[in-house]
Amino acid sequence: MNIETNKERVYEAADYQDGAVYTTQVCIIGSGCGGATLAKRLTDFGVNVIVLEQGSYIPATKMDQRELNMMGKLYGERGMGTASDQSSQIMHGNNVGGASVHYWADSYRTPQDKLDSWQQEFGMKGHDMKDLAPAFDEIEKSLNIHQAPDQLFNNLNNKFRSACQSLSWHGHRVPQARKHCVGSGHCMQGCLYDAKQSQMITHIPTAIKQGARVFANARAGKLISQGGTVKQVVKQVRVDIMDPVTAKASGKTITISADAVVVAAGGFNSSYYLLQQGLKKQLPALGKYFSMNPSTMMHSLFDEDIIQWRNIPAAWGIDEYRQRRYQQGQYSEGGYLLMPSQLQPAMLAGVLPGIGKQHHDWMKNAPKIGGTISWLDDIESELGEIRIKDNGQREVYYPYGELTQKVLKDSLVKQVILNFEMGAKKVMVAGAQGVQLNSVDEMNKLDDLMMTSAGLYLAAPHPGGGCRMGENPKTSVVDSDHKVHGWNNLFVADSSVFPSSSSLDPSLTIMAFSYIAADRIMETLGV
Repeated sequence: MNIETNKERVYEAADYQDGAVYTTQVCIIGSGCGGATLAKRLTDFGVNVIVLEQGSYIPATKMDQRELNMMGKLYGERGMGTASDQSSQIMHGNNVGGASVHYWADSYRTPQDKLDSWQQEFGMKGHDMKDLAPAFDEIEKSLNIHQAPDQLFNNLNNKFRSACQSLSWHGHRVPQARKHCVGSGHCMQGCLYDAKQSQMITHIPTAIKQGARVFANARAGKLISQGGTVKQVVKQVRVDIMDPVTAKASGKTITISADAVVVAAGGFNSSYYLLQQGLKKQLPALGKYFSMNPSTMMHSLFDEDIIQWRNIPAAWGIDEYRQRRYQQGQYSEGGYLLMPSQLQPAMLAGVLPGIGKQHHDWMKNAPKIGGTISWLDDIESELGEIRIKDNGQREVYYPYGELTQKVLKDSLVKQVILNFEMGAKKVMVAGAQGVQLNSVDEMNKLDDLMMTSAGLYLAAPHPGGGCRMGENPKTSVVDSDHKVHGWNNLFVADSSVFPSSSSLDPSLTIMAFSYIAADRIMETLGV
């Protein structure tokens, strides 16, 4: 199914009349894994839905696979945003379909240990595996989620798998949301072939077919509310129409009248949006407990061509070290997932350290460069915060505390071992210091490497928290019904409700949680 067949229900910048008022039962702010899935689930039961997306509608026919061009079109802040201290590159979607259009399509069910922790430590209810399993089953079927087949393993993935097996590290085929993949390798630039099962070609077209309207180039502004007998009630959402060329407000505005409003703007922006509404005093936990699954890379140079930018990004993953291990109460190792990396040449050039000859010597051998990436499970005692500056801009704070730095160090140690086991003749740590190792015997070079932004290239692709779910309004933002504390018809449905890091790619968890949210919203509406 393709959106193009129902294009009359997709509105773009030129389609809005200034000052117009649109009425719906549910207004959803955001069209990524949370918002799109929620729209599909609600329309399954005949609920009238409008989905707001501040980015543009970009079908596959407009995806030219040019790295820098597509980054500007698909990524929030054109992929150039960073945390407040420039410590981490911020990566999120800014288009219909959200980050699902440029994600790697890894699709994991939530680990049971995480669900147990969220229930036991944070009081989350109604989101255990028995509650989520029906949603997982349905979503996996609709998105064609399956383990990566051998034919989509590129040379790097094959070397990665072989090294994992020779080291006796527990690994697995990564579950993928794909259908008829041609192995172009342009997953991060949007799939020209509609093979990656993003929200653009799955839940959004289904929702549209069932009556939903998608408002692209529409940025949610002020919530218009009134005090109820017990709780606040949202009545309207003011919306700024965005210029698709400049990505700035055009001056045109519209209003959405709705019976319920759902914030699904993603891990970076949902708490920011609620902060903009002045809710921090009412909700002291708003913006706090922010996680981002921080990642660090290692580049490796091989004797033969690797061409890491072909086929799928991560066909094999190592979960041997997903959970942290302790000895006598002290951290010993683990707390991350290891995967093969995949970067197109332009992005590779941007993250390879060094200047001048060192950088040139590596880039002239770009087809022979491979590498690995680690995804850290955020430390519960060292989480960050989404803040709002005096000028109204969003600020992403992440501390990279003492334990986080120890986990980063261990992930690099394991990556060095892994890359040389893969057959690399030398490896380089992604970061400003440009540390290069010629064998595992030079592991001591990592000792002087700063485990912060000063020494490492760090990315934040999987944000969560900021609107933590829980029963205590002093330590959480939404209850287990996804309803904002103190509000009767205001909900949040995306990764921002996670009490802590989901440990793995969160997309499937977000979608399954959205099923629960949809059911609770329908109860509120009396559907």
